[in-house]
Amino acid sequence: MAENFKVSLQKVIEEFQLEVIYVHKDAETIMIDENDINRPGLQLMGFYEYFNPERIQIIGKMEFAYLSTIDEKTRRERLELLFAQRLPALIITRELPYFGEMLELAKEYEVPLLRSKESTSNFMSGLIAFLNLNLAPRVTRHGVLIEIYGEGVFITGESGVGKSETAIELVKRGHRLVADDAVEIRKVSNISLVGSSPDNIRHFLELRGIGIINARRLFGIGAVKMTEKLDLVVNLEQWDKEKVYDRMGIDTEYVSLLGVKIPSLTIPVKPGRNLAVILEVAAMNNRQKKMGYNAAAELMHRLGMESDPKETVRNYDNF
Repeated sequence: MAENFKVSLQKVIEEFQLEVIYVHKDAETIMIDENDINRPGLQLMGFYEYFNPERIQIIGKMEFAYLSTIDEKTRRERLELLFAQRLPALIITRELPYFGEMLELAKEYEVPLLRSKESTSNFMSGLIAFLNLNLAPRVTRHGVLIEIYGEGVFITGESGVGKSETAIELVKRGHRLVADDAVEIRKVSNISLVGSSPDNIRHFLELRGIGIINARRLFGIGAVKMTEKLDLVVNLEQWDKEKVYDRMGIDTEYVSLLGVKIPSLTIPVKPGRNLAVILEVAAMNNRQKKMGYNAAAELMHRLGMESDPKETVRNYDNF
């Protein structure tokens, strides 16, 4: 069963520097679990079909103008219907003034009443992006996430295969570490995943024979990054002479994680192979493919051979 993630109202207040007009209890204990928001224009006219009271409600210039045109008795009735839904929060944008009955009803129905300086459209787009990120479905996977030439490369493989050692060499070559050992992966849209590190181990690396190092302290702030989109999954495995490895790159292999397909490569490891350079080339080649160029397909075309690319998808959801 999928876990429902939540974010505290206090975190929303701090992120958007909201003015607190009224909150009935500690905002840290008020949890938001719905990533959609609503402008209650129809509700202020009495229409509540398909209304979701779990959403944060936004009052902007249009709603305020409408409320200003109706008499005080009707306005209170309409607002009471709205506040009676026990909203998680009602936020007024543009620093618009609030009606006295809003504060009275907020206290009566224990609905947090907040205000933002932002324009309604800008505030809504920022809040939706913030909620999508913080409430996104997520999993934690063993591996290393590193940004190579702007590509988020998630390195997986058995313990001891050399993931952290490869990562440290890549950092030395100017690339940026996001997470080592445990990578928290969030589905921020139907086509994209973003990885980060748990707070308590962020930017720490374990190197066998040396121990724990702090990449940020050792190599500087330019060597690390907080989050990165997953563009490529690279699985490192010990070289198996009985196994046939892909030498052309015509076929494309994907892994499916949280329902999103990510290009994947399997790279065999043996003494003498410079994995850092290989991963740099893999990242650049993956970027080139996204831009529409496939070197293997061009070579086949030059040789007068037709390429018949195939796709393979492996499911990592339960990996």
